[in-house]
Amino acid sequence: MALDRHDREKEMAAVLLSALYADVVEPEQLAKGFTRLLESVDDLALDIPDAVDIVALFLARAVVDDILPPAFLSKSQKDYPEGSGGLRVLQICEKSYLMAPLHAEIVERRWGGSTRTTVAEVKKKIDELLNEYVESGDIAEACRCIWELNVPFFHHEVVKKALIIAMEKRNAEPLITSLLKESAGEGIITSSQISKGFARLSDILDDLVLDIPHAKEMLQSLTWKATEDGWLSASFAKSLSFEFSLPNSQEAQIFKQQATVIAQEYFLSDDIAEVVRSLEELAAPELHHIFVKKLILLAMDRKNREKEMASILISSLYFEAITIDQIAKGFTLLLDSAEDTALDIPDAANQMTLFLARTVVDDVLAPLYLREIDGQLKEGSLGAEIVHMALSILSARHAAERILRCWGGGSGWAIDDAKDKIIRLLEEFEAGGVLAEACQCIRELDMPFFHHEVVKKALTMAMEKQNDRLLNLLQECSNEGLITTNQTLKGFGRVMDNLDDLALDIPNAKEKFALYVQQAKSEGWLKASFVVGSAINMPYA
Repeated sequence: MALDRHDREKEMAAVLLSALYADVVEPEQLAKGFTRLLESVDDLALDIPDAVDIVALFLARAVVDDILPPAFLSKSQKDYPEGSGGLRVLQICEKSYLMAPLHAEIVERRWGGSTRTTVAEVKKKIDELLNEYVESGDIAEACRCIWELNVPFFHHEVVKKALIIAMEKRNAEPLITSLLKESAGEGIITSSQISKGFARLSDILDDLVLDIPHAKEMLQSLTWKATEDGWLSASFAKSLSFEFSLPNSQEAQIFKQQATVIAQEYFLSDDIAEVVRSLEELAAPELHHIFVKKLILLAMDRKNREKEMASILISSLYFEAITIDQIAKGFTLLLDSAEDTALDIPDAANQMTLFLARTVVDDVLAPLYLREIDGQLKEGSLGAEIVHMALSILSARHAAERILRCWGGGSGWAIDDAKDKIIRLLEEFEAGGVLAEACQCIRELDMPFFHHEVVKKALTMAMEKQNDRLLNLLQECSNEGLITTNQTLKGFGRVMDNLDDLALDIPNAKEKFALYVQQAKSEGWLKASFVVGSAINMPYA
C-alpha cells in the first residue's frame, strides 16, 4: 500500500515495521513478508513503474533499521533467476544503497525521516557509553546515559551491543550483565526490548562466530544467566534460534563440589551463619538450586539429626541467602532424578515426600509451588508421585505437628497452635502489656525458624488496629537478637506479598506498610536492601 503513496506514507510504513519487529511480528515472519514482496515485484511493476527501486529502498531501510540481517540479501539472491525483478531489487539494494558511503544516513532520510538523530549516530552514542561504562564501572552514570538517549524503541540496540562487548571482553561480562539487570529492574529498558536485543544477536550469530569462535556457547551462557537472574523470560529464551539448555559448565561442576563441602561442614558445626557467609563468597546465586539439591541428597543418606538440620537450614536460608525460586528449582531437580536416587537410597521416595512437605509446613514453599513443580515433572514419574504424596500428607488433620516431629525436631507445637499463641501474646501486648513479658512469651515459643510469623502478625495487627506500638515490640526483639534479621525480612516479605488482599479490609494498608518499612529501616531493625514492591507508593523519596 505504501508503494503507491507519498514519501510520508513510505516513511510511516518503515517506522511501523521497525516498531512491530519482535514485539508483535516475529523475525521469521518479517523475512517471509519481504520474500513474498520480492516474488511479486514483477507484477507490482506493471502498476507502479518504479516498484523495483522503492522495494529495494524498503529492503535497505530494513537492514539499516536492523530488522533484517544483511545475510538475507546474499541468501535470497540464489532464489531468483537472472533478469527477474526480485534479483534486480536485491542487487540495487546492495550496490546502490548499502555499499554507498554514509549509506545509513542516506537511506534513513530518503523519505524525509528523522532530521534530528540518525540510527548511525545513536549506535555511535551507544558504543561510546558502553565503552565508558566498561572502563569506569559507574552503573548509575551508564543508566543515566541510556535514559538520556531518549530512544526507548531502540534500546534493543543497547542490549545487543552490550552482549557483543561481553563476548569480546570476557572480563567485562560481570559489568555488562549487572548493567542490563539494573536497567531492566529500574524499567529503563523494557522486557520486550531486552528480548528483542537477544533476538537481534541470535539473528547475526552465524556472522559473529567468524570473529568470536565461541559466540554461540557464550550467548547460551549469557541467556541462561539472564533467565536465572529474572531479567529475561525463560519462555523467550527457549524460543531463540539456537538450542537453549542449562550449561553443564566447569563453573557448575566446581560449585557442586563446593556445595558438598559447605553442607558437610554444616552437619559437623551446625553453624548457619557460616553457610550464609560461604554461599555469599561463592557469588553464584544462579546456582543456589544446586546447593539445595545437594544438601537434601547428603541428608537423606544420614541420620535423622542431619535431616532435621537440613530442613532448618533451608528455612533459615530462605529470603536472606536463597530465593524461593531457587529452592523450588532445587526440589524440581531433586524430584526429576528421583528414580536414580531410589536405586542408592531405598527409602528415597518417603524421605523426599517429608522434605517437600516440611518446606510447606515451615512456610518456605506455598502449596501452589508444589503444583508448579508437579507441572514441570514427567507425568507418571516417581517425582510426580512424590509431589502428590506430599500434598496428600499436608491435607490430613494435625499434619503440621506430625511433619515437624518426623525427624525428632520441632518444638512440639502444631503450627496452628503456634499461630494462636502468637496472636494472643500480640493482643495482650497491644492492650497494654509489658514489653519484657511479650519478648519472654516469644522466647518460650521456642520456634526461632517461625519468628517471621510474629513479624507478619504484628505488622498486620498494627494496620488493623491503627496501633504502631506493636512496632516497638519488633524493634526490641531485634535489638535483643530474639528475632533475627532473616526472620524480620521474611516477615516483611510475607506482608508485602499479601498486601492486595489486606487492602480489601484495610484500605490504607499499602500506605501504612510503606511507613512501617521506612520506620524500621531508619531505626536499623530492617535491612536497607529490602525493596518495597512497585505497586506500593513510598511517601518519601
